[in-house]
Formats: sequence, C-alpha cells, structure tokens
Amino acid sequence: MEPQVGSILEGKVTSITNFGAFVALEGGRSGLVHISEIANTYVNDVHDFLETGQTVKVLVLSAENGRINLSIKKALPQEPRAPRTDRPPRTARPDRPARPAPAAPRGRAPAPAPSGDQDFEDKLKHFLSSSEGKMADLNRSLDGRRGGGGRRRK
Repeated sequence: MEPQVGSILEGKVTSITNFGAFVALEGGRSGLVHISEIANTYVNDVHDFLETGQTVKVLVLSAENGRINLSIKKALPQEPRAPRTDRPPRTARPDRPARPAPAAPRGRAPAPAPSGDQDFEDKLKHFLSSSEGKMADLNRSLDGRRGGGGRRRK
C-alpha cells in the first residue's frame, strides 16, 4: 500500500548519498529525502544533518511508480516569521546624502517631474521619451570613443 501524500510518518535513515538519504518506512517501504528537503538551511553535506540509523519524521511529498519522495524540513513545525527590524526602511538612508536631480541633457528642456495625479499613459510617455533621450546620449558618447562615425578628411 502506497503512503498517503501529505501524511507525516516516522522512519529510519538506512543510507546516505551525496544527493540525499534513503529512509525506511513502515511496511517495508523506503523513500528518498532529497538534499534540498533535509533542512531549512543550505545543506552542503548530508552527513552534517543525518546519520545512518537515525529516526526521523518525514512528510510524504509524492508516491508514484514505486518511488516515494519525502521531506524532513516540511515535516518540521513552521516557525512564525517575524518582520525584520535589523535594518532601517529603504527611504531612510542617513549614511548617504540625497542625490540632486539629474541635469537636463544639452539642448533639451528638463522633463517635468512625474506627479501622483498623472495617469499611466502619461507616465509611460514620460518614461519612453526620457529613456530614448538617454539612449541617444549613450550611443553618441560610444560613437565618439570608438573613433568612427565620420569620414576622414584629406
């Protein structure tokens, strides 16, 4: 009888490989716990987390064609995630001065700053015009560095 997907079972680690561990389950069945399903952290070596003969709780991920895929980390109780308080919000950067607004390229009037009451199409038009101008400036400066783009005079 195939174990039910989603059920938590207890088993014994029978062998450890470089890609995971095989766990013997009730009824003479065994399944594979892939290395990515062993712990909630990065697992470089399975031996750091499991030993042969160790009893573990596993969650049945899938059981088809005689293969049983298991997970140890999903059988563990979920720890509630607390919001991170070790860094300031993105908008507050006291260690860096605020950047000045970029100057308008030569020969062009500065583009109006987008305001909150513009609709999406206006913002898109503004973005496209400013990005086309930036690309033209970039291409112009690259042509100058390459030394091409013009005819040589005799």
